[in-house]
Amino acid sequence: MAISTQLRSRGNGPLARAMRRFAANNVTLVGLAILLVMLALVVFHPWLLRYKPNDIDLLAINKGPSAAHWFGTDGVGRDILARVLRGGRISLLVAGSSVVISLVIGYVVGALAAMAGRVADAVIMRLVDLAMTLPPVILLLVIASITGAGILSTIAVISLLSWPVLARMVRARLMELRERDFVIAARGMGASLGHLLWRHGLPNTIDILVVYAALQFAAAILLEAGLSFLGLGIPPPEASWGNMLNAARSTVVLEQYPWQWLFAGAALVLTVLAINFVGDGLRDAFDPRSELN
Repeated sequence: MAISTQLRSRGNGPLARAMRRFAANNVTLVGLAILLVMLALVVFHPWLLRYKPNDIDLLAINKGPSAAHWFGTDGVGRDILARVLRGGRISLLVAGSSVVISLVIGYVVGALAAMAGRVADAVIMRLVDLAMTLPPVILLLVIASITGAGILSTIAVISLLSWPVLARMVRARLMELRERDFVIAARGMGASLGHLLWRHGLPNTIDILVVYAALQFAAAILLEAGLSFLGLGIPPPEASWGNMLNAARSTVVLEQYPWQWLFAGAALVLTVLAINFVGDGLRDAFDPRSELN
């Protein structure tokens, strides 16, 4: 009897209720299905397609969609479908890596500001305020022009601009948490700062981190696409959705060969919409007020 009662209590816990709310959101499930299909395609495309992203077919230059090339070819005869999927892999890799780095930086900075004392809080938050006052677009262009184009530099640029908002949210949550009895008791028993951040801070901010990661993932994809579009992100011949859209800057490509940018743009929009749907669903699922609506 005690075991069954314990299992029922676990099934009615906050995480279980959040997952049920998430599963009951049809729009979120559609976004999740689209995202999973896109992930499967960008991961397994080398084994699914006949052509590789940089294979050149001189007999099929600027050809429209056909049975041989489903999405057509570009100005040097490369298969657009293969490049769209390869570009998706690069874009998702850059976005995922930058989100992980910004999660770590944002959580550590926000948690230290909340738990390390008033002096540390004042110093850290002034640095966060300074980071938030810098114009993001101009800073992106300046850093990208200094570090140069490439995958690693693009990840670094996006990561450095994504953490201040998360740091503020984590600090706000932990400022309340540090006054709880169990945290005060842990401090009284000699718990170290690292112990407090790992055992108490992280579990109580997991909802913030999950929702932030989902929504920031979409923003990071758009930032990478914007940098690559401007020539400061992923350099050719490596494919990314941003540098494929860069081809649309040519009036000839824009008007006569729309398939060379249309499919990359559609993949970008569809993926970002799917991630936003999932992020909105996670936000609603972790919001306790959702049960009241």
